[in-house]
Amino acid sequence: MGRRTHPSLDLLDEASIAAAAEAAGTGLTLVIDATGFLHDARHRPEKAIREIDPAHMAFSFAVNATGPALLMKHFLPRLARDRRAVFATLSARVGSISDNRLGGWVSYRAAKAALNQVVRTASVELARTHRQAVLVALHPGTVETGLSAPFSRAGLEVQEPSAAAARLLSVIDGLAPDRTGLLIDHRGETIAP
Repeated sequence: MGRRTHPSLDLLDEASIAAAAEAAGTGLTLVIDATGFLHDARHRPEKAIREIDPAHMAFSFAVNATGPALLMKHFLPRLARDRRAVFATLSARVGSISDNRLGGWVSYRAAKAALNQVVRTASVELARTHRQAVLVALHPGTVETGLSAPFSRAGLEVQEPSAAAARLLSVIDGLAPDRTGLLIDHRGETIAP
């Protein structure tokens, strides 16, 4: 579902999220949130803390953390309880606090770190009612998209969108409930928080 589907889903509008969840029904076995925001025509990722713009940071949190949290709020209760079900949301390695050795990208890093914490917290709650469910944050790697195009550089593995999607679906297929709440990369490896 998205803005161009019926019902439309706007990540910044909880009522549309609730309506989309209602339309999806119950007994869901796979929900994938493939949303994210790094930059737009007005704002580039910060290179230093002095470049923080409060409006840009708030929008980054709205799209990268709050929106996915609202998706979880409305879609997790609709996951199947009697069999394996997966809710996966796209996150990023740069949201790992322990993996941050470069600095910069303050708003994006902080918002993705917040998303990773939401995933962990929601997974604890979900396990109480959906014992076979898996809730994960996925790092897709660098994908050839408008989000990553300005930041691709020599030596960086850049994947075609179809290849990245296939890798993520393969990772999702191999997930078991003991991996719920984790940040996992496109190779199936756990990324430290």
